[in-house]
Amino acid sequence: MKTPTFLLRAIPIAIAAALASQAFAETPAASPAQQAEAFYRQGMAAESAGDPAAAKKAYQAALQANPRHANATYALGQLKINYTKVASKGREAKFATVMVPEFKLDQATLKESLDALQLIVEKQSNEEVTPNFMIQDPNNTLAEAKITLVLKNTPAKGVLRYILEQSRAKARYDEYAIVILPN
Repeated sequence: MKTPTFLLRAIPIAIAAALASQAFAETPAASPAQQAEAFYRQGMAAESAGDPAAAKKAYQAALQANPRHANATYALGQLKINYTKVASKGREAKFATVMVPEFKLDQATLKESLDALQLIVEKQSNEEVTPNFMIQDPNNTLAEAKITLVLKNTPAKGVLRYILEQSRAKARYDEYAIVILPN
């Protein structure tokens, strides 16, 4: 009797799984210092990704595993100082991931342009990203800008950059808003 093909393929996989599970069973548990280092690295990754809450939690876990972990202590202190900067970096990164399939403007004002971008970003992200644009223009220099654009398949941050270039403005990512200022 001939062995079915699927059995011939399954046997090596089963042997590899058995060997791997045996290897994991024999692996000693990580020391507190190793655990602390792993949590510290998770915190650094979370901070780089713009997630200060996850970074704080990881740094605290590192210090729980090893209260003398100097890097985690320092990173936690720096995170307390830079919490809003890290969070705004995360919001900026999240905004940048949204792709705008098509964006057309013809002689639109800055406010109209930002309103259109906000609606498209909310729709494209299934309302996971809801940019709140706020124009700070005390001298009313941005009100006169007229924006004409035709873009396809552009990240939201790129669309915003084109809008800002045409209106001679810049953006600042704050805690609750993307603030638009004159250049």
